[in-house]
Amino acid sequence: MTSDGQKLPTGFGRLWTAQTISSLGDGVSHAALPLLALTLTRDPMALAVVTAAGTLPWLLFGVLGGALVDRWDRRQTMWVVDAARAVLLAIPAAAAAFDVLSIPLLAAVAFLLGLGGLFFDTAATAYLPDLLGRDPALLERANSRLRGAQTAAAGFAGPPAGSALLALGRSVPLLADALSFALSALLVRSLPAVPRPVPQARESLLRQARAGASYVFRDRLLLGLALRPAVGNVAFLAVGTVLALFAHERLGIGAFGFGLLLTAEATGGLLGAGIASFLGRRLGTGSALTCTAAAEGLAILGLAAAPNPYLAGLALAVCGAGMGATMVLGPSLRQAIVPAHLMGRVASTSRMLAMCAAPFGAFLGGWLATTYDVRTPLYAAAGLLLAMTAVTSTMTTNRRIEAALRGSADRESPTQDSRPADAVIAA
Repeated sequence: MTSDGQKLPTGFGRLWTAQTISSLGDGVSHAALPLLALTLTRDPMALAVVTAAGTLPWLLFGVLGGALVDRWDRRQTMWVVDAARAVLLAIPAAAAAFDVLSIPLLAAVAFLLGLGGLFFDTAATAYLPDLLGRDPALLERANSRLRGAQTAAAGFAGPPAGSALLALGRSVPLLADALSFALSALLVRSLPAVPRPVPQARESLLRQARAGASYVFRDRLLLGLALRPAVGNVAFLAVGTVLALFAHERLGIGAFGFGLLLTAEATGGLLGAGIASFLGRRLGTGSALTCTAAAEGLAILGLAAAPNPYLAGLALAVCGAGMGATMVLGPSLRQAIVPAHLMGRVASTSRMLAMCAAPFGAFLGGWLATTYDVRTPLYAAAGLLLAMTAVTSTMTTNRRIEAALRGSADRESPTQDSRPADAVIAA
């Protein structure tokens, strides 16, 4: 039976449910934490500290976290982390109830939640190919469903729910998020056990982390897959920094209209995640990734030139579709070709590059808007995305991808000799 007709295992349904519930809680907290901070201070720098604290773990511990995940049982890592995050959220909930909540406490909670997210997301990325095998088509189907559910839960349902729950009391959204983590932990704990990667010779954590990063940078295909979200984050954060101002000054819309623009982007993201497998089959994964990158760049260019909110919303929907498809195709391919014992480190290295790039994009957008005008960051972002398309298209070609998949199949075959622990796939 082909993978197209093969059913996803029952365990995937529990993983999907757990991640959807957890994403809903994330959406609640992403809306509630900044609003909670706003009840304590109007200092922009203090508010920025709370927002930035959640991204710091990826910048500080991204590669080391991946190395630890490659040492640990991945299913156990996921449920223990979510259980710990459920307990952690009880602290600010109690502080809010007793009116002793503070900005330093919120920043510390955001940091620890981000640290938990680093371990959970990395372990989940590494666990999925262990659960499903390394069939690219099956992984694309699974990632499409996961991505779609996460976008719907965290992007659509979570934020308005967080705002509504906050109206009931400052502790309520925090307790709701804690409940989501607790339910996720219970579901993940019930997932089937999978064989762990063959242990490597005992090496220092730093040496193993360096080997994982080297694996990405020395392989042109994996590097191309990592550059897409990294360069994309520079562009998208440059746009995101000034998007509200652009919508107000150039499109003449208020807060409600701005919310509709973001909804259009999220809707496009759902569509992109849904058609990713179709694009991969019809065009080949490499060509599909090139097309989605070009679509993102052209969409931002269209957004910059949009004369009214309707065309701006259409441009953002196209951009969101490109991003949604990319977030299915790229990780699925990586999961199919990376050896199991390196999966955590490779995933965390790629994610760390993307997270490190984001602040540069925010600074670039603010500087260009201040120095020139509010449309300049959009034109610059479009140019950056199109330039990235030209560069990465040579790194993620169909031919290179097919060769990597064949190499992965040979490596997994019991009739083939195993490769050295930290060997590099030939580019």
